[in-house]
Amino acid sequence: MPKRQTAAKFKHIAFVASDVPEAQRARRRLVKRYGDARPETADVIVALGGDGLMLQTLQRFMNSGKPIYGMHRGTVGFLMNEYSEHGLVERLAAAHVSVIHPLLMRARDAAGRVHRHRAINEVSLFRQTYQAAKLRVLVDGKERLAELVADGILLATPAGSTAYNLSAQGPIIPIGAPLLALTPISPFRPRRWRGALLPDRARVTVEVLEAGKRPVAAVADHDEVRSVRSVEIGMDHATAMHMLFDPGHSLDERILSEQFGY
Repeated sequence: MPKRQTAAKFKHIAFVASDVPEAQRARRRLVKRYGDARPETADVIVALGGDGLMLQTLQRFMNSGKPIYGMHRGTVGFLMNEYSEHGLVERLAAAHVSVIHPLLMRARDAAGRVHRHRAINEVSLFRQTYQAAKLRVLVDGKERLAELVADGILLATPAGSTAYNLSAQGPIIPIGAPLLALTPISPFRPRRWRGALLPDRARVTVEVLEAGKRPVAAVADHDEVRSVRSVEIGMDHATAMHMLFDPGHSLDERILSEQFGY
């Protein structure tokens, strides 16, 4: 159940903005009106831009414990509130919080190096050349697919289920559901497999078959590792991020609306 914040918690506001001129202009106006605390001493971070900027802000302040309130000054704004210069302190006081957890990706490359990255939306594996990827999929150490021939595969959080996962025909997951979406990308074999819903405590391992002939890249949101041999993915429940939304426009409501196509 979303929790309401209190005005006393938001005395000091820090503003961050994307490089888009519209977002930069909005930041200047808001700073003039409300001041601008340093992020490390602020009570709340207000992000101005689109969903890309919100993901960057969540990544940047992932371990700070500070709530993030986004206002739409970019392209896609699914994770953002409507923009207004007026009544920001009151909006923050009335906002509700959605708690989300990131995925942790451990990707081993061709040289044996292990790369660790976190993802808010999804971890994806993609073919790097014209040839389809061949992948072996294990869940909690048990083989579930001996060979998946596809452009790739992704594991999405509830928050990310309406992003690339939805474009790949994956299921939309309510934000509070303890589930992850495992979704193939343009699968060729097995033809009838369209993905799986997994408990959010599951650990997924994807091994790349014929890695030299069919190289694969792994991407955690925007962090890419090329020529991977294996990738382990699981939700990092120890890391919690707090996103603030206006009443009636919570992340829960947005995801529910997506399921009905509006």
